[in-house]
Amino acid sequence: MRMAELVMGIVMGVFSLYLMWKSAELPIGWIAGEGPGGGAWSFWLAAGMLACCVAIIVRWAMRITPESRSEEVFMTRRTLKVFLLIAGALIAMVGLFHIVGAYGAIPIFLIFYLRFMGGHSWRLTGGFAFVTPIATFLFFEIALQKTLPKGFTEPLFLPIFDFFY
Repeated sequence: MRMAELVMGIVMGVFSLYLMWKSAELPIGWIAGEGPGGGAWSFWLAAGMLACCVAIIVRWAMRITPESRSEEVFMTRRTLKVFLLIAGALIAMVGLFHIVGAYGAIPIFLIFYLRFMGGHSWRLTGGFAFVTPIATFLFFEIALQKTLPKGFTEPLFLPIFDFFY
């Protein structure tokens, strides 16, 4: 477990640096009258991820966390099975973006993950599956003025865009 924490901190840190470098090929600041530049979201998200990776490595070196002191196996057979199931669900969600759009794929994934993987109540699952696409839409489409794929549901969004623009 200890070695896995260090390796992941380093690998994800290097990946963060790469994403920051590639994102900086586009404007990463705010563009007046347009919103954030094309690389802003990915650059600043990668910068935050890099800060977390540095914190992981520092905490590993100081042996602060139980994981940084553990000599246990990192991934058991059961853990691998759960990992593959969730990875498959995420791949399916991304694949659904082009069919039902982001605002249809996100609630489908949340229902699977919260209800069937997590065993949460239908009330909690339904609440998240309903609110998350709305919050995502308002954040990306309205506040940031960045469109996400809508698939065949795109005509349903035209009245909403007419309202805001």
